[in-house]
This record gives sequence, C-alpha cells and structure tokens, in this order.
Amino acid sequence: MEERIVQTAGRDALGQFAPEFAHFNDDVLFGENWNNGDIGIKTRCIITVVALMASGITDSSLVYHLQNARAHGVTRAEIAAVVTHVAFYAGWPKAWAVFNLAKGVWDEADDAAAPADAKAAHEASIFFPVGEPNPYGTYFTGQSYLAPVSTEQVPIFNVTFEPGCRNFWHAHHAASGGGQILVCVGGRGYYQERNGKTVEMVPGTVVNIPANVEHWHGAARDSWFSHLAIEVEGEGASTEWFEPVSDGEYGKLA
Repeated sequence: MEERIVQTAGRDALGQFAPEFAHFNDDVLFGENWNNGDIGIKTRCIITVVALMASGITDSSLVYHLQNARAHGVTRAEIAAVVTHVAFYAGWPKAWAVFNLAKGVWDEADDAAAPADAKAAHEASIFFPVGEPNPYGTYFTGQSYLAPVSTEQVPIFNVTFEPGCRNFWHAHHAASGGGQILVCVGGRGYYQERNGKTVEMVPGTVVNIPANVEHWHGAARDSWFSHLAIEVEGEGASTEWFEPVSDGEYGKLA
C-alpha cells in the first residue's frame, strides 16, 4: 500500500487566522487530492514541481515540493530531465531558478547519504559489526565506531575508522604483562610508535603492542579501516592518552 500523505501546515500556520483555508489545504488538497490513488505520489510530486515552475513560484513552497519529490524517489537525473524539458515550454529563466534550488536539495541528500552508504558497504565487507559511534571519540580525530565482540574472559572489540580517522597518541600502561593486540579485519590503515616504527595494516595484519609504548593507529586517507583490539591482561593496567596525531605526522603515512 502506498504511503498516505498527511499535512498539517495549513492549521499550523493559519489555523486561527484562516481556519477554512487551513481546512481546504490540509484536508482537501493534501488529504483527498494527494491521496487519490489514480496517480502515484511520485508522479504527483513531479506534476506539482512542474506546475510551480511554470507559474514562476520559486519560494519555500517549491523547495518543500522538491524535497517531497526526492523523498518519494525522484532521482537527480530525473529532476534534471524534467526541469530541462519544461524549460522549453515555461521559460529558460524559470529553469535556472528551479535548478538553483534543486541542486541544494539533492546535494544535501547526497551528502547525508554518502557516509551511511559507505559505512554499510564497509560493514558488508567484514565479518564483524561496525557498531555504534565510539564512546571514546573524544580521543579520536575523525569519526570512529566501536562494537564489542567479547566482553568475557578476554575483552575483544572491533574498532572501525572512517577514512582519515585516527586516534591520539596513547599508551597501555602495566606494571607487568599488559599491552594490546591489533588484528586488521578490513580496509587499510596504519600503526605507528613514537620511535618511528610503522606498520601498514591490511586484512590479516597482526600488531603486538607492548605495554607502556606510546603509539597511534588509524585509517588511511582513502580507506575505511577496521581492526580487532584485544586487551592483554596486566597488573595495574590503564590507558593514558596524549596529544592528537598532527596532520604533518599523519600526512607522512597517508
């Protein structure tokens, strides 16, 4: 069953001042006309954009209907073709005005969708979940995610970095034992110690980090990156965070 359009803009804006107009707007125009099943909602969205363009209306109402069209499946290519076609009948200046608004609507949607699409694609390529935004994100430059794999016996977490993301310099302290093991499970990234030791990490790469060694790890500039972080039991174990990895330090690797 196709989605039913529900509109309250009339009552929200004019319910007290012009209640009859608000009724016609919300209950008749949108409530009855937009929900008439003889024409699909996507088609109605296109027709409405065309009607407003032909009338020279390029205010917030057109922006709303462009957003509504995108929300109901009208693609960037389709809206470009529609506006181009109508330009020959309604006028070239009107097309320019509509394109200026449409670019903002579809660019904004693409910008919002891109990270989610990339995250989903990366998650589909690995065996472990990406998880939720990292609660330790304050110690990261860029966006990272954390997913618990094992919280009993040996703590294991899957840490995922968006391209360009890396954590701050830090060390896993312990009086004895301790440290951490990293196992790359997806993408490409780097591990670097303060003394300059550097490891490029790809799926299957294992890095054994001794206790008390200052280091950082993160994604390459052009790749997502996921690694398992395995905590090694140690006496008096703790993590100390230092300064962020500078762009200069990161740029030498990425």
